[in-house]
Amino acid sequence: MSPIPSFSYDLLYQERVIRSVANNTRQDGIDFLRIAVEIPIRTQVQVFSLSEANRALNALKNDAISGAAVLRIGE
Repeated sequence: MSPIPSFSYDLLYQERVIRSVANNTRQDGIDFLRIAVEIPIRTQVQVFSLSEANRALNALKNDAISGAAVLRIGE
């Protein structure tokens, strides 16, 4: 059995970026979009101004938003 390599845990615990990784091909994306049009997929978005950010977070916390919450910046 090989030894476990050392690792700088400072790097692990100071990580501040979340990334999502998916194993999909370009053709998978094309196929998904074709099917999405046929179904059709309907999105639901609730828009909040930046000054309403606390209200948006509270609504998310209390499951009061169906779909996605979006903060509009610059209006």
